[in-house]
Amino acid sequence: MKPVGAAPVLLGLAGLALAAQGQTTTTGPANDPAKAKGKPNFIFIITDDQDLRLGSLEYQPAVQKHIADQGTTFSKHYCTISICCPSRVSLLTGRAAHNTNVTDVSMPYGGYPKFASEGWNDKYLPVWLQEAGYNTYYTGKLMNGFSTATYNNPFPNGWTGTDFFLDPNTYVYYNVTMQRSKEGPRTLTGQYSTDLAASKALDFLDEALADSSSEDDAPQKPFFIGVAPIGPHSETWQGKFSTPVPADRHKDLFPGLKVPRTPNFNPEEPSGGGWIKTLDRQNQTVVDYHDDFYRRRIQSLQAVDELVDGIARRLESAPDVLANTYLIYTSDNGFHVGQHRLAPGKTCSIEEDINVPFVIRGPGISAGAKWELPTSHTDIVPTLFELAGIPLQEEFDGVPMPVTEAAQQQSGEGSIPKSEHVNVEFWGDGILEGDYPGTGSAISGISGLNDTYKALRLLGDGYDLSYTVWCTNEHELYDLKADPWQMNNIYPSAAGSDNSTAPVYGWAKDKLIARGAVCRRPWEALHPAGDVHSLRDAMAPAFDDFYVRQQPRVSFSECKLGYLAEFEGAMQPSIFGDAAGGGYSMEARWEDWT
Repeated sequence: MKPVGAAPVLLGLAGLALAAQGQTTTTGPANDPAKAKGKPNFIFIITDDQDLRLGSLEYQPAVQKHIADQGTTFSKHYCTISICCPSRVSLLTGRAAHNTNVTDVSMPYGGYPKFASEGWNDKYLPVWLQEAGYNTYYTGKLMNGFSTATYNNPFPNGWTGTDFFLDPNTYVYYNVTMQRSKEGPRTLTGQYSTDLAASKALDFLDEALADSSSEDDAPQKPFFIGVAPIGPHSETWQGKFSTPVPADRHKDLFPGLKVPRTPNFNPEEPSGGGWIKTLDRQNQTVVDYHDDFYRRRIQSLQAVDELVDGIARRLESAPDVLANTYLIYTSDNGFHVGQHRLAPGKTCSIEEDINVPFVIRGPGISAGAKWELPTSHTDIVPTLFELAGIPLQEEFDGVPMPVTEAAQQQSGEGSIPKSEHVNVEFWGDGILEGDYPGTGSAISGISGLNDTYKALRLLGDGYDLSYTVWCTNEHELYDLKADPWQMNNIYPSAAGSDNSTAPVYGWAKDKLIARGAVCRRPWEALHPAGDVHSLRDAMAPAFDDFYVRQQPRVSFSECKLGYLAEFEGAMQPSIFGDAAGGGYSMEARWEDWT
């Protein structure tokens, strides 16, 4: 049975291409895959709410030294939903949030109880890895709603060893509650939670290294270790979000550090869409607070950087294992601090919230390389499967990322690589963190700011577009080559937009916006004859009638707090050739939609 929400997300822009060109700049040799023995190991480090656009990685020398300099940075990596629990579930299942039906951090639409009730405790990464012969370990935050009341109802499946953080103390840096394997909870007052995660990660690494075959020269049993510190998430207790808390040894670092003064930071004129464009400009008191908030985030990441350094050094002491290990660093979602006049937070479709760090080193991966092909969290499980030699599942919404040098070479001119699009979605109210939620005509307290939307990021050969449809049926369209900070909404009917009827990349806006999209390999679904492989192909005048008059558009009939398909307009695309008797039935192509 398909999960609730197995219908496609339709987006009203660009049929989305499979011919995007990634760019690599190799400054060192690829890690030698010939030295690897047996299935590869994985160490997966995931931070909480870490920005990419605001430069946080620049303050992490260990991440740069041990992973980025020795591996490849994916600078256009995106979460597909910008909020913690749904993003982590999508990452662990390879499925978009509308297909997991976990769309919030708490019930009835999300949290660990929702993850379990939807059946994902039997169908996610550690279960699949154990079936493939892996030892699996995890320490730190699993997901919201995994608490002192729910940790054993049921216990998470698929793990050889665990030491989880538990709600309600997950986000209390010096008073975290942890729960080891099948033991009961314990609260560790006075100990810094990132240091606890680092210590446990090294324990698990030692355990994994010791669990080797008894036969001489036989490869050791492969392992996966997930490490999930909460930095740089806000300190959170009883629903109140305050500044992150750095380790005491780091609390005086970076004096005077401020939020980068990008063009979209507290702009003179309002920007964005929906309730965001109603926000008042922040006064100096608020700006000073946000600078402190940002500085505390960077300080809190220093312990995370030490965690990375400790793991890397331990691996370096076992060079044969290191040669067969992929070390990955990412975050569940991005974060904004003052951009578009917003209070600290996430959930929005802006680049700060959805473009997240992703760096990887390991066998066959180029050292010091950068890759600009768009990728997403739903691609991570398929990528690990491909690296481990595990058959891909048809139900995945993602596809393997070209992380190795060999895969990147195959994504060159004339090939059909990973899609050039990422679908982003969100349901529910925006979250305004810190002491100053902001003021404006749409704000009364910090509730009622519905942030439900569907969005598309499209990066291809010569174009870079962001398109959002709010549940109010308001639209945003940005040309990020000309406007990388999303200050000028160029959707034709946007009030006050500049050049609202001007072409984009030489294409008429109405025809560009009409190009529809589905979740995975869209052109193969929309054009099953195989003659369309890119947005440029789809913009051919021969397809104007199909997209402008026959293709359904994104729409909402009501703003809801979770994924409820009956309020979300068209759920199935038209297929080119159907109306003309091309023989491509909707039923026969159903698997392409999910």
